[in-house]
Amino acid sequence: MMNQALKLSLGPVLYYWSRDDLYEFYQQAAQTPVDTIYLGETVCSKRRSLRTEEWVDLARELSRNTGKEIVLSTLSLLEAESELKTLRKLCENGEFLVEANDMAAVQLLSSQGVPFATGPTVNIYNAETLKVLIKQGLKRWVLPVELSKSTLHQILDALTDEVETEVFVYGRMPLTLSARCFTARSFNLPKDDCQYKCLDYPDGRLLSTQEKQPFLALNGIQTISALTCNLLPEIDELHQIGVDFLRISPQFRHTDKIVEAFSRSIKGETTPDIKPFAPLGFCNGYWYGETGLRQISTSSR
Repeated sequence: MMNQALKLSLGPVLYYWSRDDLYEFYQQAAQTPVDTIYLGETVCSKRRSLRTEEWVDLARELSRNTGKEIVLSTLSLLEAESELKTLRKLCENGEFLVEANDMAAVQLLSSQGVPFATGPTVNIYNAETLKVLIKQGLKRWVLPVELSKSTLHQILDALTDEVETEVFVYGRMPLTLSARCFTARSFNLPKDDCQYKCLDYPDGRLLSTQEKQPFLALNGIQTISALTCNLLPEIDELHQIGVDFLRISPQFRHTDKIVEAFSRSIKGETTPDIKPFAPLGFCNGYWYGETGLRQISTSSR
């Protein structure tokens, strides 16, 4: 199944960055060849570098100045009424597509009768689930990072309705969420007095095994992979399967260079080496139905 030309998207920033760092990042992102930019806090409501109104204002500015599609992303785990209030504001913005990252957002958006997207934390594991959500207004979905190309094949082959498919192709993979804050706990701090330690780890706090091997990274209440998922060599395969969007997850440095590499690959041009931008190395095991932290050589498949 062939689709139209692949598009690039820039996922929401998963980490806690300062206000100045966020604005600088999005000024830079505006100049990159991405088609879609996702904005908003998806991990922890205590991260208030930008208020909800400021995220919406930034969305308006980027949309007006770049012509790119801007999508507002919601929290992936809601625990308080204040978080529900923020969710309602986002879902009722009336201007921008919303990426629902949990089923509460899906319910709010579907009840309004507006199109919506789902992020990788919404558990869409089969075509039946996807069909139900399409009837509720789903326009675009992101494949959960732990699913394989074989599963994606099966899902898309079973669909009869139109929906856009997006795959997480680059970045530390979001794996789990918890009511507890792992970063605070690693400093023997309670969650309610975390002292905003996440600010000190703009790409997450590395967690290694007893053998000193990188294993995971702590990102507040979220656990992410230590290694960087990289499906750049699989671009042709992604296109043939029928994927519409390739999602690049922002990292603190060199995101623009990573975007450029993917853009050049889509155009069939020679791509620069991006290994220096992921010093701990790459992984792609989930894509091949194997352990996620494995790096499978495409030449050996």
